[in-house]
Amino acid sequence: MAERRSFLLRLDPGTFAALQAWAADDLRSVNGQVEFLLRRALREAGRDPAGKAARRVAGSRSPGAGDPGPRGARAPRPGADG
Repeated sequence: MAERRSFLLRLDPGTFAALQAWAADDLRSVNGQVEFLLRRALREAGRDPAGKAARRVAGSRSPGAGDPGPRGARAPRPGADG
């Protein structure tokens, strides 16, 4: 098994209670839930070190391909004159 690093994480009581309840719902420990959430956030942000090689191999799409553009921006309607 890979070496694991430990560090202290300070959370306010309300956040910890919500995290603890969520972990229990998912049948995980609080530590396991934090690791799961961090891995998911890294993957969604394109920063997952384990997934970078797989993305390079697949590489058919560049980052941001299919991005709809700025929030609230709309494509012009067909037949609409500016």
